[in-house]
Amino acid sequence: MPDPLPHPPNRWPSALTFASLALLAACAQNPNLSKPAQEIVGPTRSLESLRLEKYYASTQARLLAQGLLRTDGGGPDTPFSAATLVRDFEKVALFDEYALLNGRFVAKQTPSALRRWQQPVRIGMLFDDLIPEEKRVKDRANVVAYAKRLARLTGVDIRVTDKNPNFNVLFLYRDRQKTIGPELIKRVPRIDPVVIREIANSPRNTFCVAYAFSDKYGSTAYSSAIILIKAEHSDLMTLSCIHEELAQAMGLANDSPDARPSIFNDDEEFALLTRHDELLLRMLYDPRLKLGMSNQAIRAILPTIARDVLKGNT
Repeated sequence: MPDPLPHPPNRWPSALTFASLALLAACAQNPNLSKPAQEIVGPTRSLESLRLEKYYASTQARLLAQGLLRTDGGGPDTPFSAATLVRDFEKVALFDEYALLNGRFVAKQTPSALRRWQQPVRIGMLFDDLIPEEKRVKDRANVVAYAKRLARLTGVDIRVTDKNPNFNVLFLYRDRQKTIGPELIKRVPRIDPVVIREIANSPRNTFCVAYAFSDKYGSTAYSSAIILIKAEHSDLMTLSCIHEELAQAMGLANDSPDARPSIFNDDEEFALLTRHDELLLRMLYDPRLKLGMSNQAIRAILPTIARDVLKGNT
C-alpha cells in the first residue's frame, strides 16, 4: 500500500464530466398558440458549495484587511540567514505535520526522513465541469508557470501533460469532491481508502490539501501525488493553494510557526512562495543530500548547503 504524506493545512486549507440531466420543453402543439422552448437546464452547484464560496471570500477579505496574504516574497522587514534556513529546513523537510491514527489523519508532528522525487514529475489537471472556462484557463496557466519555476529550483524534470500524469491537481467544487473516489483510484490504483475519505469529507477549514505517495511502504522516493484545491476559492486563494500544495508535494511536508518569510507557516502572512522558500527547495534537492537521510545524518552538512544556496553557489 502506498505511503501517503498528507498536508491538510488550515489555509488555502484530463477532464471529468458531471452526470447531468437536461430538460427541454417542446412548444405546445396548438396551431393558434406558439410558445418559445424553455432553456436547457444543466447541473448547478449546491447551496453548500455556494455558502462555502461566500465563507472563503469573507476569509480572504478579513486576512487582506489585516495586512496578510502578502505577495511580495519578503523584504527588508523579513531578514533571514543561513542559520535560519537550517532551522527551518529541519522543521519543514524533516518532520511530518500529520499522522495516520485509527483510520484518520490527525495533527501530530513527528520526525521523518528526507523525501523527494527521483523520477520525472508529470502534472495533470482535472477541472470540475461547473468551473467557468475563464477560470480554468487562468488556473491552468498558473500551474504551468509554477511547474516551470519548481523545475528550475529543484532540477527535477517537471512537465504539465494530460498523458499518464503522476502528479494530479484537482480543482473541484464541494459536490464533485464527495464523489471523486473512483477517479482517484484510476489515477493512483493503490491509493489508501483513508485518503479517498479524507478528500470526500474535507472540512471547510481545510482550504486545500496535498498527498504524496511512494511505490513501497516506508519508501522516501515519491512516485505520485494528489492535490485538492477547492473550486470555491477566489483567484488569490486558488493561486496560494497552487503555490503551497505543489511545493509541499515536492517534499517540504511540514509547517513551522518560526519559518519566515514563508508559506510553510500557518500564520497566513504570505500567500505565495518566497525567496526563503525557494532556497528550502534548492536545499531539499541538493545532490549532497540523499533519500532517506535522517536529521542526524543531515545536520553536519546542512549549514554548508544553506550557505551555498544563500550565496547562489548551487
